[in-house]
Amino acid sequence: MHVFGIDIGGTGIKGAPVDVETGKLLQARKKFDTPRPATPYAMAPVLRELTSSFGWTGPIGSTFPAVVADGTIRTASNVDSSWIGTDAAAMFSKVTGSDVTVLNDADAAGVAEMTFGAGKGEDGPVLMLTFGTGIGTALFIRGQLYPNTELGRVELDGHVAEHRASEHAKTEHDLSWSRWAKRVSEYMHYMERLLSPELIIVGGGISRQSEKFLPLITGVNARIVPAGMLNDAGIVGAAMAAASAAG
Repeated sequence: MHVFGIDIGGTGIKGAPVDVETGKLLQARKKFDTPRPATPYAMAPVLRELTSSFGWTGPIGSTFPAVVADGTIRTASNVDSSWIGTDAAAMFSKVTGSDVTVLNDADAAGVAEMTFGAGKGEDGPVLMLTFGTGIGTALFIRGQLYPNTELGRVELDGHVAEHRASEHAKTEHDLSWSRWAKRVSEYMHYMERLLSPELIIVGGGISRQSEKFLPLITGVNARIVPAGMLNDAGIVGAAMAAASAAG
């Protein structure tokens, strides 16, 4: 089955058609900047432009960087607060002319990684972390997702964790790899104390440079691996969710 997957982030919106049986992108993905401010009526036309640029008319899955319940946005940490209470699935369906399924961005990436990537075959507790504008989290027990964890928002030493340890924080504060890895280590250690994962999968755009920071992570007992699908996991997971919803 072929489904179009969209991954919405705080800085970029990217997508491509996906073969959900293999987890492979069928064409090279395209990316557009996330509008500023990132309001519903600014972002919706970007999805229309993205899908129409592929001539897409079939089912669509889309991630969103927030808690999502039945297609409705419940939080807005890295997008405009006007999203809260918006039925994103209905809005996106209207502007694209296709049925759209919407889910949390880290959840989508985690589902893809557990099916096709670094988490495949793992039965123990697995924590997926996506480092980007914020920190997305997805928690799996015996391969089953506990949705909408949003643990990048926890407070650590008096600060919201993603404000100190996201990729955006690294860039904003011009942190060296070693200084940033120290912050990531502190965050991962805290997550380990809370959740005791056996495996931590590191995703997001920065996973392409995992060799520069994963060896610098200290104080964490869980196995830590880069995402096998790198930054395509959200696109694939979104497409998988839409395929599942379509039956």
